[in-house]
Amino acid sequence: MRSRFRWVVLIVDTTLITLATIAAAGLREWAPFMKDSGSEISRLVVPLMPGIVVAWMAALLLADVYRQRHWGAGVEEYREVINTSVTYLMAVGLLAFLFNYPLSRGFLAFLLIIGVPLLFLGRIVARRLLHALRRRGQSVIRTMVVGNQDAVTDVLEVLRREPWLGYSPIGIVINDDAELSELEEIPILGSADSITELITEHKIGAVIFSAGSVRRGNEFNALARKLEKQHVEMVVAPAMTDIAAQRISVSPVAGIPLMHVERPRAEKALTTTKRSFDVALTCLILIVASPLLLVTALLVKLEDGGPVLFKQWRVGRGGKLFELYKFRSMVVDAERIRAEQLEDKNESDGALFKMKKDPRVTRIGGFIRRFSIDELPQLFNVLKGEMSLIGPRPALEDEVKQYKSHVRRRLDVRPGLTGLWQVSGRSDLSWDDAVRLDLYYVDNWSMVQDISILVRTVRAVLSSRGAY
Repeated sequence: MRSRFRWVVLIVDTTLITLATIAAAGLREWAPFMKDSGSEISRLVVPLMPGIVVAWMAALLLADVYRQRHWGAGVEEYREVINTSVTYLMAVGLLAFLFNYPLSRGFLAFLLIIGVPLLFLGRIVARRLLHALRRRGQSVIRTMVVGNQDAVTDVLEVLRREPWLGYSPIGIVINDDAELSELEEIPILGSADSITELITEHKIGAVIFSAGSVRRGNEFNALARKLEKQHVEMVVAPAMTDIAAQRISVSPVAGIPLMHVERPRAEKALTTTKRSFDVALTCLILIVASPLLLVTALLVKLEDGGPVLFKQWRVGRGGKLFELYKFRSMVVDAERIRAEQLEDKNESDGALFKMKKDPRVTRIGGFIRRFSIDELPQLFNVLKGEMSLIGPRPALEDEVKQYKSHVRRRLDVRPGLTGLWQVSGRSDLSWDDAVRLDLYYVDNWSMVQDISILVRTVRAVLSSRGAY
């Protein structure tokens, strides 16, 4: 199944690159502001188009962007596809210059503008498909988890929470002295001394080694040699969590792979690049969404004659208070009703107040909440520099007072209009999961991840899952 999926991705990428090349040539020929477009394209570009497609695919293959370990998780897959594609197109332009070939710069510009985003979107769609298959029990690997009891339990918890990873645990090997016949409803298959036999007997496709799986490092390498001919995937789960791959590098020193972990990236999430991206995209969204904003404002006003906007003090970066804007989706005296009648009906397991059927929500309020239209006025908070498009949710003062010390790290960056928790389940998530995702974002920020979250936000809003 995995091999077939790899071929599907290859075919999709080839198709998208071909379409992008044709579209770039067509736009270059049509572009009214470029002189002599038609003759130049026909004579200089069209003969090269098959070679451009083949060479682009060859560059992706040489960059090893189709290896399975990056499928379905993280941003490394997207990063490699984008970096390889941009580098390839720059190389094409450089070669044309060095060999004095009059290749249209407009064609290359269109190819970059069209081709790279197309490949990026294609990978997102492929990932959605793969996740859907894995949640249905397809395209998964029969997996065995090895280690001490606590470490194995942690790994099983992750695999249960994230079935889209594609690892289906069918058995475990416990290396401590636990007198158990099963753990987390997963049977104990045997001892560490019989791992190779267990792999063959139970048709294991992947082995996850957690803490305590071996006593010394050389034992792991000896075990790896035994597994060499069994074509089994070996995965090591180190004793650290919520650290993105781009913050980790490995350097071998005297035969010992030393893992270097880059410092958390909260400061990088405050760069001029991110701020410029926020302002530019926010202005574009406001222009496109202005009719929707006007219609929503009118409907909210007609609902009960109350104010259109709901303003509330929230805690921003560094604990600084700011006034957050939303379209009003509740009755005018919603805060008083909550304090007097609903405080004991909170369905959240943490600092948030949540009710699936909140009686304070108006008719139009229920609709705009479902599709997150009520959040759009926060675009003005973004322009004012109080928020970012992507980041942790802006918290209330009462919520922040309940934060444990490590949770306060959410305040190291600007709060966001959307973020990891919104695209991972929104209000359906537990408090602990929401905090974990926000802290992961703060510590592992990257521009590629921001773009990925924005794309996933569109899907989360359209599905309206967890919105109430």
